Amino acid sequence: MTSTSTSTSTLRPGPQVSLWGEDGKSPYQRLSQRMLDVTGDRGVLKDVIREGAGELVAPDASVLVRYSGYLEHMDKPFDSNSYRKTPRLMKLGEDITLWGMELGLLSMRRGELARFLLSPRYAYGALGCPPLIPPEATVLFEIELLDFLDSAESDEFCALSAEQQDQFPLDKVLKVATTEREFGNYLFRQKRFYDAKARYKRALQLLHRRSGPPEERPLVEEARLLVLLNLSLTYLKLERPTAALRCGEQALRIDQRSAKALFRCGQACLFMAEYEKARDFLVRAQREQPCNHDINNELRKLAWSLMSPQRERGGRWSRRRCDLCVWPGVQVPAWLGVGVSGPVPKWEHSY
Repeated sequence: MTSTSTSTSTLRPGPQVSLWGEDGKSPYQRLSQRMLDVTGDRGVLKDVIREGAGELVAPDASVLVRYSGYLEHMDKPFDSNSYRKTPRLMKLGEDITLWGMELGLLSMRRGELARFLLSPRYAYGALGCPPLIPPEATVLFEIELLDFLDSAESDEFCALSAEQQDQFPLDKVLKVATTEREFGNYLFRQKRFYDAKARYKRALQLLHRRSGPPEERPLVEEARLLVLLNLSLTYLKLERPTAALRCGEQALRIDQRSAKALFRCGQACLFMAEYEKARDFLVRAQREQPCNHDINNELRKLAWSLMSPQRERGGRWSRRRCDLCVWPGVQVPAWLGVGVSGPVPKWEHSY
């Protein structure tokens, strides 16, 4: 689909189309002449500002969008979520109730930015929505589709019994598990950690129930590893280090050299003040990725945790405590020695 706009930036319709033309047509009437017909009856018209990529939005999908709605001759939107730092995921047909807006979204791809002109029939109808929307109002929505997730297929599949699920090919199971994990990732970014945990656990249950031939196991285990790592981090956010450690150890049974799994286990042990176990996990992680900033930062955090009791008593860091942080044959940062000094940097779970 070719853009009909000359600009790729967000266009505020108010100041751009605020004047009547000499032909006697209103701003929206003039704008509609260069827009694409989405519905076939010119009830929903579209102007692509920036092209998207990938598949079209699926029916019943949950979408992540930024939008603003405008009335003709008004510079400011009557409705917008563009001021929110993080938009929330909205399900078509439930959270998005305007028929025209839903039809417009179904014509979009990820990353697309477009404007839609909705006639009253596809917007607020003959009565409008007092006091903001007058009767028989044509409205313009500017929408940016950040992402979407199709949960309908996943919900239907999860409702089946294990025997029914086994009748589907592995690709189907992996696709549904990936959708559940992506939902969990979105919820995690929204800091809805309990909801994210539920999605990750559902993905794990799907993969655990898969009883296919031996040649399928590597693909299933690879998918399980990703979910376990995310679930381990989620448990850390929920301050449940025992569960985080359990997930990390399950991940290590899949890949014993996984630096992320070792790192998660080290974080969990440090949270529980099990310093020797934390040291073992973190140094093993550092062995896999010697220059990883987050692993080295956590080792420094461990060093300070060991040194703090001594400093509180006004003593020096003993040789015994220093030796605890040394693993023969492994590169250990110089700041783990007796001369550790300086503030511990603020820790972010970004790894």
